[in-house]
Parts: sequence; C-alpha cells; structure tokens
Amino acid sequence: MRAPDFCHDGWSLDDAEQRHAEAPDTFEIPPLRVREVLEPGDFAKLIFRIAIDREEDPEACERMWVVVTARTGDGYIGVLDNEPSSIAENDTFWRGSELPFSPRHIIDVDKANDASRAIAASPPKVSWR
Repeated sequence: MRAPDFCHDGWSLDDAEQRHAEAPDTFEIPPLRVREVLEPGDFAKLIFRIAIDREEDPEACERMWVVVTARTGDGYIGVLDNEPSSIAENDTFWRGSELPFSPRHIIDVDKANDASRAIAASPPKVSWR
C-alpha cells in the first residue's frame, strides 16, 4: 500500500522516530512495543504536513488523532478523527478520511472506547486510493 505523498496528496506524515532521535529529551514518543500493538478502535496521534494555499508559508503542521480501523503487514489503516484547522473542509482530507500509517509515525496513543470502536467498524467517508 502506498504511503501518503506530500506532492501527490497535498499532505504527508512526519516520522516521529526521527523527531525523537533528533530531540530525545524534548520530543517523547511511546515505546515501540506500545506503538506496534494497536487494535481497531485505538487512537494514534500523528503529525501531518499539509499543503496550504499561502505563498509565504505553503505548509502547515498539525498533530491529529486517527482511529485505527485495521492492522496491515507493517502498520495500520485508520480514519482521521480531527478536522484540520489549517485548511478548508474538502472532499479528500477531512474527519473520516482513511489513511495508512506505521508505528514510526505515532507520537501518542490512547485506548479505544465505544465511540471509536463504532468508527472503526464503519466504512470511511473517504477511502484511501
């Protein structure tokens, strides 16, 4: 499955492991053993780089929650559980949009609840292409 690409999709995911390696005292992430065992309905917080229509600063960075919907061979599929504040609502990237991600992208986790399990069991509003 292809990863999100900034040039193709207008957004991409930051590598949390790389950020942690660059600043281990100030940029903490959950241990890998925690990031590797998420189940459908669990939450993962990711860092999104989003293209915006602003000449002086054409890119925004947002930390947003994703609900895990499935495990893949090397990561997860999830749906966005936030609405990006840096862009207007659109048909391809908004709450309910499906996306692939890996444990290396995760900056925080939270356990599932009844509402997130229902989200994980429902079809996404926008499927990953």
